[in-house]
Amino acid sequence: MHEQRLSYKEASPEAFKALLHTEMQVHKTGIEESLLELVKMRASQINGCGYCLDMHSKDAVAQGESLQRLVLLSAWREAPSFYTERERAALAWTEAITQISTHGAPDDLYNEVRKHFDEKALVDLTLAVIAINSWNRMAIAFRSTVGDYVSPHPKK
Repeated sequence: MHEQRLSYKEASPEAFKALLHTEMQVHKTGIEESLLELVKMRASQINGCGYCLDMHSKDAVAQGESLQRLVLLSAWREAPSFYTERERAALAWTEAITQISTHGAPDDLYNEVRKHFDEKALVDLTLAVIAINSWNRMAIAFRSTVGDYVSPHPKK
């Protein structure tokens, strides 16, 4: 187990507030919370962010997400009946944006995701992906302690 290098929240409250402001905007977009949690989980899986996986799995379960859907998330393409078309489009977009240096954001994927998200919603979804990737990078870089997170959401 790695020891936390530093608390980025304490080291630079301004930087933390900037990320928090972006996160608050994500939650004002109208995108359903269940979808946002799936997006956060999938990006965190790709990036290998234990802290964020711990946090978002706890939040998702507290908000009523099934354990089975969370367990299957890394293999969502092989379990299509567990996710809606809208969720699958968002997950594919999340993967592309998270790994944008590898394959970019291809036209066929853009066209598919646009079937499920209007222009504003797609920009908002992209902001959600950008936000979680930022949080992942802070948590990984400074080795945020995994396992201590307690969800503020009352269990459904």
